[in-house]
Amino acid sequence: MKSLTRRDFVRSSVAAGAAAALPLSRVRGANSDIRVAAVGVRGRGGGLAREFHDLDGVRVVALCDVDSGALAKRVKEFKDRNAKVDGYEDFRHMLEDKSIDVVTVGTPDHWHVPVAAHAIVAGKDAYVEKPLSHTIAEGRLLVNLAHKHGRMVQHGTQARSSENIAEGIEYLRSGKLGKVRMAKAINCQLRGPIGRVADSETPANVNYDLWLGPAPKRPFNRNRFHYNWHWFWDYGTGDTGNDGVHQIDIARWGLGVELPNAVSCSGGQLFYDDDHQTPDTQVATFEYDDVYLMYEMRLWTPYKLEGHDNGDMFYADGGTMSIGRDGWQVTFKNGKPGPGGPRGRTPHAANFIKAVRSRKASDLNADVEVGHHSATLCHLANISMRTGRRLKFDTKNERFINDPEANTYLTKKYRKGYELPIL
Repeated sequence: MKSLTRRDFVRSSVAAGAAAALPLSRVRGANSDIRVAAVGVRGRGGGLAREFHDLDGVRVVALCDVDSGALAKRVKEFKDRNAKVDGYEDFRHMLEDKSIDVVTVGTPDHWHVPVAAHAIVAGKDAYVEKPLSHTIAEGRLLVNLAHKHGRMVQHGTQARSSENIAEGIEYLRSGKLGKVRMAKAINCQLRGPIGRVADSETPANVNYDLWLGPAPKRPFNRNRFHYNWHWFWDYGTGDTGNDGVHQIDIARWGLGVELPNAVSCSGGQLFYDDDHQTPDTQVATFEYDDVYLMYEMRLWTPYKLEGHDNGDMFYADGGTMSIGRDGWQVTFKNGKPGPGGPRGRTPHAANFIKAVRSRKASDLNADVEVGHHSATLCHLANISMRTGRRLKFDTKNERFINDPEANTYLTKKYRKGYELPIL
């Protein structure tokens, strides 16, 4: 594996083709405020809005959510902080405001690409929470749109902006630990059951049809709504796309790989007996030319795996490297500890704003292509699990080889009125 400098890792983890400077946008200049609009304002979406608002030279000017109660609460919060914000129910109306520079996407997974894609076409840059996409085809479309329109798109895998983790990755890829032959991405935690809930009337404060958007029409059910939507295929990607994507992304980064030649995955529910569709247990293997990337997920363990709840292990001829919440640590094969360091700060939003100003994709630590590759591994694992077999993957055309059934999972149907933009 090629040794890269710390500067290389901190400034860019993007594919070579995306590293060139993109065309100038209408951003007003290095000394002007960047105007941000946030779509999805509960949970992580609300946190994103606050994170951007606290950056120098950045103003959150619009908030959007289909839940009018959540929207009103967040608008009040920002106005109490002396921010002048407009509230929107429909992001499409919000995008008509030509003064908006950046859109952050903190919605359910099935809205990530539709919102970001329409924002790009409208001339906005986009910060998209993980996973980048709901299907592999969506992710590729977003990559192509970003390149065509010259937009900055940052993926919400924040560890890419940790200089300390970058130091660990640099050490790993320097060859000082010998040949790295395998990485394991670990998602090991206890997530409680959600029970069984009957369908009900839609709350008066929710535009449920807009919340469903491109997804199939179904009755309202609170177990498929706020947060628990993660556990249903129409809206989420399970905990592999929700949380495991962080560890998968770090594993890819450390190994220096993109898309695998093959994937095998098994999974199911060993713990849940409720409304969950997605698994509580998953084990996947991604096969590359000369390394393997493994992923292990257990949502029923209040104890750690190899010292991690969420983290990564790299196995090399000369020892191991551990990367987790506490930072990184080398252990040589004789058992003696080697170099290490804390996780440190992850100024991911600030890194994105830097690229918005510079118009250089090389300034992004987790650009759209990086996000697409990591999200694709999550989709590959889920598709292999759902089809029940090992799948060979054409990395150039991003299709499964000689498997029509598996290829049906590459995209999905979109409800009329909620189609994606055309490239």
